[in-house]
Amino acid sequence: MASPVKLLQGIRPITRKGALRDALAGISLAAMDIPQLLGYARIAGMPAVTGLYTALLPLLAFAFVGSSRHLVVAADSATATIFSGHLASLAPVGSPQYIALAGTVALLTAGMLLIARLLRLGFLADFLSRTALTGFLVGVGAQVALSMGGDMLGIVVPASTAGEKAVFLAGHIGQAHLPTAAIAVSLVALLLAARQWLPNWPLPLLAMVGCIAASAAFDFAGHGISVLGPIAGGLPSLSLPALGWRDVRELLPIAGACFIMIVAQSSAAARVYADRHSECDDENANILGLAAANTAAAFSGTFVVNGSPTQTAMAEQGGSRSQVAQLSFALIVALVALFLCQWLQYLPHCVLAAVVFTIAIGLIDLKTLLAMRTESPLEFRMALLTAATVLMVGVEQGILLAMALSLAHHVRRSYRPHTLMLEPDADGRWLPVPVQIGKQTAPGLIVYRFGADLFYANDSFFTQQVIALVERAPAGLRWFVVDAGAITGLDYSAARSLADLCERLRKQGVTLVFGRANRFLRADMKRHNVARIIGHRNILPTLHRALAVAGVPEQGAVAGVV
Repeated sequence: MASPVKLLQGIRPITRKGALRDALAGISLAAMDIPQLLGYARIAGMPAVTGLYTALLPLLAFAFVGSSRHLVVAADSATATIFSGHLASLAPVGSPQYIALAGTVALLTAGMLLIARLLRLGFLADFLSRTALTGFLVGVGAQVALSMGGDMLGIVVPASTAGEKAVFLAGHIGQAHLPTAAIAVSLVALLLAARQWLPNWPLPLLAMVGCIAASAAFDFAGHGISVLGPIAGGLPSLSLPALGWRDVRELLPIAGACFIMIVAQSSAAARVYADRHSECDDENANILGLAAANTAAAFSGTFVVNGSPTQTAMAEQGGSRSQVAQLSFALIVALVALFLCQWLQYLPHCVLAAVVFTIAIGLIDLKTLLAMRTESPLEFRMALLTAATVLMVGVEQGILLAMALSLAHHVRRSYRPHTLMLEPDADGRWLPVPVQIGKQTAPGLIVYRFGADLFYANDSFFTQQVIALVERAPAGLRWFVVDAGAITGLDYSAARSLADLCERLRKQGVTLVFGRANRFLRADMKRHNVARIIGHRNILPTLHRALAVAGVPEQGAVAGVV
């Protein structure tokens, strides 16, 4: 009996009123999202109908297996960009072999997600910071926007990298097909304006329907405007991509990059909406749901799917509060695939490119970049470096750099943490100030705060700063109290450095005392035999008790500690 409840975490509990609300939200989502699904297929280099297929079996698989009540799992521009650039060098875009390669990438990604679920690796999402993710998506957005330039201008662009495409388009803009360019530019302006002033209107769908009708009525193809041409509709057939081990080995790095992007982006989106609605969210259950969704994608002839932040936001704006909305969305997509695909043959490439272009522009979060530039210039530069790597080197390298920069930034902050000392002001109150060599807190006493855990990379910084404070302190220093409120543990290297420091200070007539030592720190000190060297009576749970050991009375200057 427990299994069905686990399988339907994103749906249950549900009421009749809630089901109706979510079903209507799914219809609204379909109206806004179907043009994007076709656009994502264009980014992926896949037949247009496969974009619709990502919102069928994959979306249903996640709705039943995943935990998130809000996450929309379907095609996504970031993952589509990751694999399309490499697959184009292995097979002709849109060919049966290309489709088989795309299905294999989805299956390999599903396997990696399943392993991550078995090992409970949902925490991996935390290693891609918002800074790095913002920079990565800026790079992806710029890359996708440039890749749509040829279709929007009616120019064939014989270039592979983003830089080459930009140079080619700039040098050949005079060769643009004017009717094609006029339609694309007008549609981009309309969609961007609608995003600003009419965000809940299905303008992309209305524009696409209008352009299809105009194309059929006025024979756009006969006037030199490229159209999609005949599209095989219907529901997807189930089959396993048939490829050898050599293909699998070549595709593993691409699947790995998709895996990282999916875990990071899906977990971030699911967490945001769970927090917003005060819901519990099981990251590992979501990973299992994403594994099921990508397995369904591989078997149904489509490509890698991801939890899309933009589509999830669209669903929430439409009133969605459970995966019932996604089930309704899938039903509408199935009806379109069954009965309306014949009309898609009239859809101009420039219209689809304009829709994709606006999606790509939406990935470039200028507001966040400007906030970073003001609040944290270093993180702003990290984001720009990640974006430049995506544009100039590649998407996989960009996401790996994003993770590396996120970790490096964290290590840097821990390697050189903020340190403070307490110093009396004019009224005799002790206030926290930056460390000042040669100063003391009170006659014979220094109170020092270290702002991070002690580990092998920062233990020398800790010991050197303590030694400098002691050796250059006014004469008569007898007590050195460490406020350890931010230190939750030590590794072996830091423990040895701390033991050596204690012995050195003792020879100089200075006693080392730890205040606000939590139980984790005390346990590490005991395990590494540091507690015996410092002295158990000198490792205290509060700063007041540590100061009392140093002879500072409970009343008086201690009351000024902030």
